[in-house]
Amino acid sequence: MPPTRPAVPDDLEAIARILNDAILHTTAVFFDAPKTGDEMAAWFAAKAEGGWPVLVAGAPGDVLGYATCGPFRPWPGYRLTVEHSLYVREGARRQGLGRALLEGIAAEAARMGMHATIGGIEATNGASLALHARQGFQEVGRLPEVGQKFGRWLTLVFMQKTLDGREVP
Repeated sequence: MPPTRPAVPDDLEAIARILNDAILHTTAVFFDAPKTGDEMAAWFAAKAEGGWPVLVAGAPGDVLGYATCGPFRPWPGYRLTVEHSLYVREGARRQGLGRALLEGIAAEAARMGMHATIGGIEATNGASLALHARQGFQEVGRLPEVGQKFGRWLTLVFMQKTLDGREVP
């Protein structure tokens, strides 16, 4: 499996390219406009300040994919549940990077004492749904037509995994 490592500031431009490609060309993320360098720097600083991991696959400056996690919801009762996201660069998909990043970010969340991680995946993103299922995630919710992009309604699927190895109840 390809190695992952913690992101460093030199990775930020490559991370932004990956995210902005997803914003402009896919429904994997429900943003309409690309992120600026300043927005990405603020995002990275907030991750560091909050102690939230950002993992990358690839050499510094040549990132092939990244994953991160953060609070699922801001209320105290959700403090042991995270929501993760991961993106792999076009041309580097289907090489095990998504699996390595997903396993890595789940391991980081477990190390932090988290109980569960949740991925929000657009319902037509079959590759991501399959990746999560192969890694032991279970579909726990489907929210029809809660997002909109490219002039169409999008359905959000929540997939969850407990980090202690038990199945989702």
